[in-house]
Amino acid sequence: RIGVLNPAAADDAVFQARLGAFQQELALLGWSIGRNVRIDIRWASTNAAEIRRQAAELVALAPDVILAAGDSTMPSLLQATRTVPIVFAVVTDPVGAGYVDSLARPGGNVTGFMNFEFGQSGKWLDLLKEIAPTVRRVAVLRDPVNPAQIAQFGAIQAVAPSLSLEVIPVNMRDAGEIEQSVKTFARSPNGGLVVAASGTAVRYRDLIITLAAQNKLPAVYWERFFVAAGGLISYGADLIDNYRRAAGYADRILKGEKPADLPVQVPTKYELVINLKTAKALGLTVPQSLLARADEVIE
Repeated sequence: RIGVLNPAAADDAVFQARLGAFQQELALLGWSIGRNVRIDIRWASTNAAEIRRQAAELVALAPDVILAAGDSTMPSLLQATRTVPIVFAVVTDPVGAGYVDSLARPGGNVTGFMNFEFGQSGKWLDLLKEIAPTVRRVAVLRDPVNPAQIAQFGAIQAVAPSLSLEVIPVNMRDAGEIEQSVKTFARSPNGGLVVAASGTAVRYRDLIITLAAQNKLPAVYWERFFVAAGGLISYGADLIDNYRRAAGYADRILKGEKPADLPVQVPTKYELVINLKTAKALGLTVPQSLLARADEVIE
């Protein structure tokens, strides 16, 4: 029996695709729903209280392993159980967050897959400068209560001087704050955006993409779905691949292995995605050298 906790609505296309990849990989590993496995899926939306409630309900079903989407679901699951095996698919800093003792030897009932290496943050500035050379000021949208966001911003700050860029942290606690901050930032010329990786950014992705377009701000994201929805460019781990790999860990746990003995793994597959329609709307000409490196170009 496998439990799944998603911090999204049941019609969320991003999480549907990720869950589909997990289930497809399970099937390839010999698990057939209704024959030798049962999957209990919970869609908890982004509401923290609802995530806590659904986590407790899921643990009460006594599953053999739980698939956790990431940072927004992990605290509630660990509050509910320290014994049921948990595999996370998308977590930024599992040691810093206290989910595991170390990457090599997690030590408890949790293991999984990271979506990030902090050095990646500096790459976002490189890409922004390459696709929009006139940018001089960069607003970094971040979640101020997430420790991993502070580390991401630090990595971005470290790279900025070499690119002659000024970076400005912008908090994104709620929709009103995001809208006001981006509009205020955009009043001065030569601006660009970097959207740091967080569940908050996923929650407000449509608003962020709309604000970037309205204010003519070239923006870099960490995940493909932002670009598919109209964002300019993204560079980051292939999170669909993370879900496939998470199925492999679920399979090993169902066959008797312990999460404590399965090392947390970093991403192995990265992707660069560019939206040419958005570039044109912003008046940008994408360099051929950048197009040649892209894994996907959306026209």
